[in-house]
Amino acid sequence: MKTIKQNGFTLLELMIVLAIAGITLGIAIPSMNGFVKNDRITSFRNALHIDLMVGRSKAVETNQTVVVCASSDQATCGGSYQDGWIVAIDTDNSGVIDATDTLVKVQASIPGGITFADGGMNPIVFDSRGFAPNSIGAISVCDNRGNSYAKTISISRTGRVSNGAAPSC
Repeated sequence: MKTIKQNGFTLLELMIVLAIAGITLGIAIPSMNGFVKNDRITSFRNALHIDLMVGRSKAVETNQTVVVCASSDQATCGGSYQDGWIVAIDTDNSGVIDATDTLVKVQASIPGGITFADGGMNPIVFDSRGFAPNSIGAISVCDNRGNSYAKTISISRTGRVSNGAAPSC
């Protein structure tokens, strides 16, 4: 008579594997949460950084004033950077973004707990040379964890946009 060998897991083996998996997930998930928060701050800082560089480049390219400002309606300046922002060519050189000006880029509102501390840098104006003589300072991108996790964008008098000043949330 032939004996048939059956392969499989016992209930005890299955429970041990599930216990190990549960412990591993219990350790990994809080670390992953911090990673996701850090990534969100970096992503939104990079989005604003890129749009500032686009604004500066567009000012030099078109030989006109370009404004980057917070916008709650994605058409005119007003509100805070959490509401979104616009990059616009100030075609009539009025210093105000209105229907006669050309929108270059639009950023929708920022979801979920990310805040921007703009230090009064709203709007940011690049002249036709790419300089930002009246928009000197830093913008910090923060969440509920405070300065130790914040990321910052700095703008110099010459219009240079860089990362890394001391954050201020």
